Amino acid sequence: MSTGKRTGGRSAAVLAQVRTAVEDLVRERGAERVTIPLIAERAGVNPTSIYRRWGDLATMLNDIATYRLDPARPLPDTGELRADLVAWAGEIVEHYAKPVNAALLRGGAASAGKTESDCLRNRRAEAVVLASRSGAPFAADDLIDLVIAPIIYRVIFLPWTLTEGPSLAERYVDRLLATGRAAPDAELGSGP
Repeated sequence: MSTGKRTGGRSAAVLAQVRTAVEDLVRERGAERVTIPLIAERAGVNPTSIYRRWGDLATMLNDIATYRLDPARPLPDTGELRADLVAWAGEIVEHYAKPVNAALLRGGAASAGKTESDCLRNRRAEAVVLASRSGAPFAADDLIDLVIAPIIYRVIFLPWTLTEGPSLAERYVDRLLATGRAAPDAELGSGP
């Protein structure tokens, strides 16, 4: 007997309906006006199905805000560190340049409270992988601070500037690489 969640069949169809409903409602009303009963009604599912899978609205928004940036997806790996970083950062910029994804990120981050949002947790895990690559002259913390944080700042406060796309990603990656200030083996989140 399997204890894992089913990934195909009816579960996949329900998940797709719920995600679509959340995206549509956030686009129409804003994340702050979305409720689980509204989502269930729009998706054509029972609210208990949503509560069973996610538990609460905050968890659901966090999950749906990042599902297209699946942390299990392969990271760029061209053999050239700068190109990989620019492609990775560009993918994040492109994702959050879509207003619904930005609204979901804001809603998920606001509802995360004192816990780390899925978006940040996933980007941290990716930063650890990228910082561990041969020749990386930075720590994962630097990748978060100098590349991801400015992108997220723009998502929240200056969303119209995300249209700069690749040049924005290049600018932040080049700034990171120019610092070269941290040991590549420094652990993310480790303090003095």
